[in-house]
Amino acid sequence: MTTAPSPPKDEASRSAPPAAPSRGWAPLRPLILRLHFYAGLLVAPFLLVAAVTGLLYAGSFQAEKIVYADELTVPVGDAKLPISEQVAAAREAHPEGTVTAVRPSLEDDATTRVLLSDVPGVDPDHTLAVFVDPYTAKVEGALEQYGSTGALPLRTWIDELHRDLHLGETGRLYSELAASWLWVIAAGGLALWFSRRRTQRKLRGTSGRRRTLGLHGTVGAWAAAGFIFLSATGLTWSAYAGANIDELRTSLGGATPSVSAAAGGDHGEHGGAASSGTDPAAAGVGLDKVLAAARSKGLTDPVEIQPPADASSAYVVKQVQRGWPTKQDSVAIDPATGEVLDVLRFADYPVLAKLTRWGIDLHSGSLFGLVNQIALMLLALSLIVLILWGYRMWWQRGRGSAFGRPIPRGAWAQVPPQILVPLLAVVAVVGYFVPLLGIPLAAFLAVDIVLGEVAHRRGRRTYAAK
Repeated sequence: MTTAPSPPKDEASRSAPPAAPSRGWAPLRPLILRLHFYAGLLVAPFLLVAAVTGLLYAGSFQAEKIVYADELTVPVGDAKLPISEQVAAAREAHPEGTVTAVRPSLEDDATTRVLLSDVPGVDPDHTLAVFVDPYTAKVEGALEQYGSTGALPLRTWIDELHRDLHLGETGRLYSELAASWLWVIAAGGLALWFSRRRTQRKLRGTSGRRRTLGLHGTVGAWAAAGFIFLSATGLTWSAYAGANIDELRTSLGGATPSVSAAAGGDHGEHGGAASSGTDPAAAGVGLDKVLAAARSKGLTDPVEIQPPADASSAYVVKQVQRGWPTKQDSVAIDPATGEVLDVLRFADYPVLAKLTRWGIDLHSGSLFGLVNQIALMLLALSLIVLILWGYRMWWQRGRGSAFGRPIPRGAWAQVPPQILVPLLAVVAVVGYFVPLLGIPLAAFLAVDIVLGEVAHRRGRRTYAAK
């Protein structure tokens, strides 16, 4: 005996989880599960690239010391020569460009770096670092350098690969997309793990998709805080969200301050860089007296000396230690008299500026040195493994013969209005400030609604045809 087919139902009502109580976590779980599934599925390729390149970058600090050992290190001598003599030797070997900064030798066996800008053949955003033996003034070599951490070609290449895949501004969209979604995926996964933490503990004797899910959840829970941190700090470098973050910091009084580089008076006849026609590094009282004046204000190594940009500018000496404890004090020094004109202490930075500095340095592996870099490598490896486990679960969801079926639609309908409305408001605000989260999410919702409507109409036509 056969029975007549029952009328079709909306895909959402057919496939959505059973209605849950309107209190507590239950209404939100299906929605977070669906978001975690699709976000992980679609954004994972970008996260995988970011994780692999981030892993390489974290290891590049130590690799750089090995690859460029000839330029970075020298035999320890009896006494270091004056900075002015070291710079003169660098200029004799490389008269091209302009001296924009000098980083005196830090360790006893380290070279001094003389940084030149506007050098033919060197990327305009980079400088040419000339490495000078501080004991003999012998030039040990010259390499392109990028950024305030002094990245040399190997680390610079990996850094740019991680940031934009060597595709310029267009390539930065990939890393911003990854950073925009990483915290959402991590937070959602953490919430899902807590909701089933009791079953997560029972891994012994399990196999297949359940075991993969348990491993995925446990590792993800341990690494979630690190992922959220990397996402938040990574967004500060991004093009669109980063601009919004900078604007917000400024409005809250958290912008990073800078020392005033204006000279104390008219120095056109006192060796000013613009009027003398000489190298800026030789302006006024000279580098050695400038460094001594900075030392008198407590600026210990490592420091960077920046010559006057023009006749109305002062020397600026700033500490450049990005490791803990952070040393970022800076002073401005009159090129004619050697008088200290302005002092800026890192201790006087706004709290938001300090947090930004520490966050960036921790993200980039500078704050705690080798330990920091190892931690970043472990986070990167964790993310790689989690992504692979995630795709494996998708395959296992299809029982190994095809890609798995998607998480059922209609989860949003399970959320009570008193929760859904504020949630949508928060999502809208966050999506506005983080465009590469908001735009893809809106697109996904639009496509999901359209596909749901198409499926619903097909179901009606199929039933009508019977």
